[in-house]
Amino acid sequence: MDSRVTHGGFRSLAVLGTGSDVGKSVVATALCRIFNDAGIDVAPYKAQNMSNNSGVTPDGAEIGRAQIVQAEAARIVPTADMNPVLLKPNSDKGAQVVLQGRVCSTETAREYFRDTSRWAAAAAESLGRLMSKHELVVIEGAGSCAEMNLYERDFVNFRTARAAGAAVLLVADIDRGGVFAQVAGTLAIIPPEDRALVKGVIINRFRGDIGLFRDGVRIIEEMTGVPVLGVIPYFRGFSIDAEDAVPLAAKVDPPDEPQQSRTGVAAIYFPHISNFTDLSPFENDPAVELHYLHYPRSLSAYRMLVLPGSKNVVGDLEWFRSTGWEERIREFRSQGGMVAGLCGGYQMLGNSISDPSGVEAAEGESRGLGMLDISTILEKEKILSNASGKIEGTALRCRGYEIHMGRTYPGGACRPFMKVLQRNGRPAGDYDGAVSPDGKVIGTYFHGIFDEPAVRHWFLGLADPRYRPARSEFSPEEGYRALARHVAAHIDCERLFSLAGKSGFNP
Repeated sequence: MDSRVTHGGFRSLAVLGTGSDVGKSVVATALCRIFNDAGIDVAPYKAQNMSNNSGVTPDGAEIGRAQIVQAEAARIVPTADMNPVLLKPNSDKGAQVVLQGRVCSTETAREYFRDTSRWAAAAAESLGRLMSKHELVVIEGAGSCAEMNLYERDFVNFRTARAAGAAVLLVADIDRGGVFAQVAGTLAIIPPEDRALVKGVIINRFRGDIGLFRDGVRIIEEMTGVPVLGVIPYFRGFSIDAEDAVPLAAKVDPPDEPQQSRTGVAAIYFPHISNFTDLSPFENDPAVELHYLHYPRSLSAYRMLVLPGSKNVVGDLEWFRSTGWEERIREFRSQGGMVAGLCGGYQMLGNSISDPSGVEAAEGESRGLGMLDISTILEKEKILSNASGKIEGTALRCRGYEIHMGRTYPGGACRPFMKVLQRNGRPAGDYDGAVSPDGKVIGTYFHGIFDEPAVRHWFLGLADPRYRPARSEFSPEEGYRALARHVAAHIDCERLFSLAGKSGFNP
């Protein structure tokens, strides 16, 4: 693989981190847009994700949401090569392996790490294809790039950077404290040949007067011999789909009830919650207060309850009952509260969930909540699609993506939620979801359905007649532009472009 451009720069940049959740995904997203704005054909890449927050590419492949967002920032179509290995945890010890966009197997951690050569080979193949098609590849690492007990088996961080001949940018999070130890410690313990690949440090999430950290920059450079390319202030004007955990800024089991002036929305925080970014539009709506709830509590202060997706529907349903949530939800329902179920949450709202093939657990049938007259049969074949439809009884068009194992069959005591108009670019004509007779319980397989402002406003209006949408919506495209401007204003872009073998950066 020829990994360097002829004029001495790199054809790839690797954004590696001193730890998890230091902002690698956001920095990589910003770089994709910054380079694209400069006329460079750039593509994102992450060899392996461990996340239940996935999406569907236009050709029907499943990859991590972060790489879909990064592709959008780069203004290109996302493909399976951008995230060739996706691990979707479905228990405390095991995960479903999605290889180059398709379900491959279910492995325990021990089984997966026993021999990573198969996964590494697929990742290398995908990286090679991306590098052959694009001028520049922005590589995102995973977790800490210096987990020494896993170093020889880690094909996501420095092994990928070496294979791509990439310049490495090391991202550290100053907001969590200990930034000097983060940077100096990481560089001190990695092998010299990998340390030589690190061409710059980015300090992320700075709060306060940035001028007060000039001495900090000097100290880091003197300690490590590596230049600090930038100190990026904390940025609230952009929300990127989180990779593998509910965002740290989210309100989880808050002691206080929602403000009376806002529409309270509660989401059950399942042990195996998936695609929680379905709820991100609520977090960004100033008229809404979203709370994630893990522990049972009264729901009387909320107007709407969401049962999100789950990677282990049967297991989470058992947890649901054992913790006492079922009684709380029935109480909320009897008081006229609105309940919405997405994907796995939709399945839970039904009468039964059958698992004849042991897809999630032992073969058998589980009793659902019985709030929708539907029954679900789990199947081995995963359904993946980008789809659009029209909500029954309205003129509202909606878009979303389906990722589920199983089919749901309606009974006579409910009506369909929407007519599906197309899947993966082809005409459909069938129906999705279900609605209770009183219209207050709604289930759908469509992830991302709340992204559409008109559809979200419709749901919230049903839940709370007082709800009034904000006058303007902050679109993803506006977010990408704002993020790129913010990051470009606080890093040394000339040096960054020089590393990528490009010159003449014009902010």
